[in-house]
Amino acid sequence: MESTLEPTAREADLPWWRRKPGWAAISETAVLLGFSVFFLLYGLVPVLGGDGLGLVGADEPRYAQIAHEMLQHFDSAHTLRDRLSACVTPYLYGHPWLEKPALYYWRAMFLFQDFGVHDWSSRLPSTTFCFFMVALIYLHMRRFRPGGHLDAAIISVACAGILGFSRGASTDMQMAAPLAIGLLGWYAWYETDSKFWLYDIYFFTGLATLAKGPVAPFLALCILCAFAALRREWSLLRRSFWWPGVVLYFAMVLPWFIAVQRQNPTFFQEFFLEHNLQRFATNRYQHMQPFYYYLVVVVLAMMPWSVIAMRALVDGIRTSFCEWRLRRCSASRASSNHPGDAFPEFLILWALIPILFFSFSRSKLPGYILPSLPPIAILTGDYLYRCRQQGLQRWILIGHAILSGIMTMAVLLLPWIIAHPRQFPPVRILSVAALAAIGAAVLILVVVKGFGVARLRLVTSAIMVVLVLFLYGIGPFFAIPAVDASKRTIHLIDSSYSARPLAARLAEEESHMPSRHATIAVFRVRRDIEYGLSFYRDEEVINYEERGVPSGQHLLVARISGKGGVDLHTSAALDQYLEGRPCEQLFAWPEQDLVVYLVGSR
Repeated sequence: MESTLEPTAREADLPWWRRKPGWAAISETAVLLGFSVFFLLYGLVPVLGGDGLGLVGADEPRYAQIAHEMLQHFDSAHTLRDRLSACVTPYLYGHPWLEKPALYYWRAMFLFQDFGVHDWSSRLPSTTFCFFMVALIYLHMRRFRPGGHLDAAIISVACAGILGFSRGASTDMQMAAPLAIGLLGWYAWYETDSKFWLYDIYFFTGLATLAKGPVAPFLALCILCAFAALRREWSLLRRSFWWPGVVLYFAMVLPWFIAVQRQNPTFFQEFFLEHNLQRFATNRYQHMQPFYYYLVVVVLAMMPWSVIAMRALVDGIRTSFCEWRLRRCSASRASSNHPGDAFPEFLILWALIPILFFSFSRSKLPGYILPSLPPIAILTGDYLYRCRQQGLQRWILIGHAILSGIMTMAVLLLPWIIAHPRQFPPVRILSVAALAAIGAAVLILVVVKGFGVARLRLVTSAIMVVLVLFLYGIGPFFAIPAVDASKRTIHLIDSSYSARPLAARLAEEESHMPSRHATIAVFRVRRDIEYGLSFYRDEEVINYEERGVPSGQHLLVARISGKGGVDLHTSAALDQYLEGRPCEQLFAWPEQDLVVYLVGSR
C-alpha cells in the first residue's frame, strides 16, 4: 500500500481513462471506502448497524419537519409552476421559516421520496456531502500532494467533529463540505492555471451559499484575499474573477433568493438582518461563549488526532512564516514563487480564518467552525507522511496514545454517566475502562514501534471502529441480524437524548384510548423534546406556555426537574393552568425527567 502511485513512463503516454490502476491505488481505495462507509453509515441506516439514535437537539427534528412539509406541498402541487413554487418557502407547522436557505430541505425532501420519511433519511444529506468531501480530499491530495493523501482522507472521516456533523440533520455540513471542495478546486487552478478547476470555487461556493447564506462566499473571499496578500500575488484576485464562473454562481443563487423574497416580503429582514447580522453582533439567540471557545472546540473536534493535528498546525504556521521571510529576500524571490510551496500557507489561512472570524461573533455554536476541520485534517495527513522516515517525536506519539486512551475511557464510561449523572462511577467500572484505555494506548505505541508511522492511521482508526461498535452495538449487517445484548448503550442514549422512544410510548397509550388519537401538549420541556415529538407525530404539539391549555382531553408531557435535579415545582404550576380539571399520571420518563399525564376535558 505504501508503494508509489505514479504511472510508468509507458502508461504516462496513455490517456487517463486507459491507464490501469496499480495494486497500491486499488488497495488504498478499498481501505478508504471501507473506513468511510463504516464511519459514515454504521449505526445510521437500518441495514448497517441499525438506525439506533433518533433525532437529537432542537435543530435536527425542526429541519427534518420543514423538509417533510416542503415535500407535502410539492406532492400536492399539480403543475410544474406550483411544484417549483412549493420548493421556495420553507414552512414549519404551516408558517414560513426563513432562518436558513433551502439547500438542506431540497436534498432531504427528495431523499424522503426515495427512502421514506425517517429520522435516518433526514441525515443522509450531510452524510453524502461528507463522503464527497472526503473523496475529493483523497483525489486532490493524490494528484497534487501525493504521499499523505490516504492519511488526510482517513483523518477527515475519522475525527470526532466531522464524524458527528456528518450524521446530523443540519445545515453545517451542507456548507462546510461544498466550501472545502470549492477551495481545493481553486488551489488546483492556482497550481495548474487550468480554468477547469476554477469552475469548482464558483459552483461549490454557490451550493454553500444556498446552504447557509452569505457567510460562505464571505469566508471564501477572505481566505483568497489573505492568501493573495501573504503571497504578494494580488493578480490572483483579478485572475480568479472569471465571468463564466460569476454567471454560474449568480445563476445558482439568485433565483431562490429573489423568489423567496417575492413570496415573503419580510425575508430580507428576517434572514439577512436578524439571522446573519444580529446573530453575529448580538446575543439575541443566547449562544454566548468566551472568546477562546473555538480553540477548545477545535481540539475536541479533531479527537483522537488532536495532539498530532496541533503539532501539524504549528508546523504549517512555521513553514508559512519561513516562506514569507524567504519572499522578503530579493535573492530567493525567484525560487519562492513555486505554487507547491504555497499549499501549507493556503491550508493555514483556510483553517484559521473561520476560527478567528467566528471568535468575534457574540453568538457561538460548535458547527460554525466546521469549515476549519478539513484543512487541519489535510495538514495532519501531510505531516504524518513527512514524518515516516525520521518518525514522530516521542512526546507527540505518547501524547497521541494517551489522548486515544482517554477517549476510549470516556466512551466506555458514557453509559454509566448517562444513567447516573450525579454519581461517581464505582471502582470496578473505572478499572475496566482504565484497563481498556491503557490497552488502546499501548496498542498504538507497539504498532508504531514495530511497523512505523505509516500504520498509525490504521491502528487509530481500528480503535475508533471498536468504539463505534461499542456505542451502536453489533449488527445488523444487511441480512445478518443484530446482537440484541450489544444494543444497550445506544438504546440508553436514544431514550435519554431523543424524543423517538417517548413518541413510541405515547403512541401505545393512544392505542388504548377510544379515539385512537390524542392531542399532545407539553409543559416546561426542552425544545428538543417539543420539536422531536412534533416530527415523530407529524403534527405540532401544543405548548401550554405559548398556546394555553387545550379544551379537550389530551396527553401532557411535563418536565419535573431541571439541571442538577432542581425541582421545578411542576405540580403546583399545573394546578394553576388546569384550574381543577382531572389530571391522572400515566407514567414517568426518568431518562429525561419527564412525567406524562392524561388531562380530562374542560
